[in-house]
Amino acid sequence: MSKKIMFLTEVAMMSALAIILSFVQFKGLWANGGSVSLEMLPIFLMAFRRGVPGGVLTGLIVGMVKILVDGTAGYNPAGLILDYPLAFLLAGFAGVFKVSSASQSKRRISAIVAGIAFGSLLRLASHVVSGVIFFASYAPKGMNPVLYSIVYNASYMIPVALITAAAFIFLTKKAPRLLHRTDPRVVNAA
Repeated sequence: MSKKIMFLTEVAMMSALAIILSFVQFKGLWANGGSVSLEMLPIFLMAFRRGVPGGVLTGLIVGMVKILVDGTAGYNPAGLILDYPLAFLLAGFAGVFKVSSASQSKRRISAIVAGIAFGSLLRLASHVVSGVIFFASYAPKGMNPVLYSIVYNASYMIPVALITAAAFIFLTKKAPRLLHRTDPRVVNAA
């Protein structure tokens, strides 16, 4: 199988898995959108296995499919882009911190934590901008809409990032080759 077909197959499978995982969610207190789920796991998995291209493409597909799945009728088109394809696409930039499975455990863990924090922060930024532009009217009277949007969106993004980081730290210790591809240029595993 060619490398391109293998890459696209992984992207398709991880995108589908992310959509499935998005159905298992804790809605909590977020009346205007947002939830805690495991949907970010496959996006970050592709980012760490395949780098930025894998993470970004998977995130873009997940965001586009979620528009269809979530039934976003009446949503502002610009807000739709910010909250769905762009937000999930930006999470894929965690791939900047991709490391080989042959790297030392501490290096892999540091890369995971940094990558998940970076990808989650970028996704959060997209949601915050959408919140400030399109949902400012939901802010409590007298509260700055920027602060409201940051608090609202961080209240679900922080738990998602922490759960994902915990799962990936476990994976990198127990199955590093699943999470990180082996770099063929590395001769000796550390």
